[in-house]
Amino acid sequence: MTDRAFALRFISGKYQGGEYPLGENGELVIGRSSDLDMVLIEDMVSRKHAKISLAPGAITIADLGSTNGTFVNGEKVKRARLKEGDRILIGTSILKLVSMTRAAGAPVLDPKAAQQNLEKTAAAQEKKSGGRTAVQGRLEEVPLVDLLQLLSTSKKTGAIVIKGYRSGRVHLRAGKVVSAVIDADPTLLPKKALFRMVGWAQGGFEFVPHEGEMAAMPSEIAEGTEQLVMEAMHHSDELTRGKLPLPTAAIGIAMPLVPKLRDLPPDEVDLVQLVHNYGVVQAVLDRASGSDLEVSQKLFALIQRGYLRQF
Repeated sequence: MTDRAFALRFISGKYQGGEYPLGENGELVIGRSSDLDMVLIEDMVSRKHAKISLAPGAITIADLGSTNGTFVNGEKVKRARLKEGDRILIGTSILKLVSMTRAAGAPVLDPKAAQQNLEKTAAAQEKKSGGRTAVQGRLEEVPLVDLLQLLSTSKKTGAIVIKGYRSGRVHLRAGKVVSAVIDADPTLLPKKALFRMVGWAQGGFEFVPHEGEMAAMPSEIAEGTEQLVMEAMHHSDELTRGKLPLPTAAIGIAMPLVPKLRDLPPDEVDLVQLVHNYGVVQAVLDRASGSDLEVSQKLFALIQRGYLRQF
């Protein structure tokens, strides 16, 4: 017989590779203070940072007024209910709530032993990296939104370099996102490129620190990182809901074209011309002004009003 149990698995940061088993009841207080249940020794973690409450069928996390905040799946939270697969950012550590099997009746690893295992993991990581905390991994485990929150919180300057089927770079100055470039289409405006990259679910990444002062970059992004991340997540969610035309869809002018072109505002006339010239949604998204979400919504509206059709 086995019981389903949960653990917090460190997927990035100083304790990467470590796991902390959770019980079924009680509370787990996380922070830098040595008298807490889970002690994370790093500057970005507050003395008492967050608390996880455990009850049968429910696991919740609450921020304890920490300086740098607690994030769940890229969003800053005061309190949130957790489910399997959720990612938690505390300081520069990203933890994932995972399920594990435990023999029925077997005791949960006591907090002291669990903490000792974390410290051993941290020591092994430090030895392996020569004392440097390397931020690298795969987007399948650590999505870009989590990386952006992590690097923003720790005020890092440098570039997230993504490699794989698609590749690109996100540049940060003192934790603020200032630019983004997709290698296959370097002409995209930085904000548009960043929003696309937030939707990437595959690829390896590495944060490459920048030594010294970072020079100004073309068309720097103005918004703060937290606002930018929330907007990017909203765009990504809306684009994957299924109502809007897919990037791979063929699209053209409706035949016969019943509504009058003269009734369209200039920006929509430009969009119809792009559709006529290129015939594929992705090609239109690449060339149209505005974010992918804004352009997709306009294309959908033009289809609904009888100007365009999908094939």
